[in-house]
Amino acid sequence: MPSALEQKINSILERNARVEADKAWETSLTRRAIVAILTYAVIVVLMFNIRDPNPFLNALVPTFAFVVSMSALPFAKKWWLEGIYRK
Repeated sequence: MPSALEQKINSILERNARVEADKAWETSLTRRAIVAILTYAVIVVLMFNIRDPNPFLNALVPTFAFVVSMSALPFAKKWWLEGIYRK
């Protein structure tokens, strides 16, 4: 039977593995692609509902803007951590 200290260390190691996996997902190209595809699909449906004459093309504009904004977030996070959050 593992000691209390061993259990605590194992718990910390498991948590670290989960945190690393979550961070890898948050920064992955797969996640960005899925979000972009889903964003595009939702906007196309919206464009059809408002009877836009060219919904597939016009849905690219907000999707592109969203993808660009997601790409800028790491820079904004670094700026915020270094300049504002600094303790």
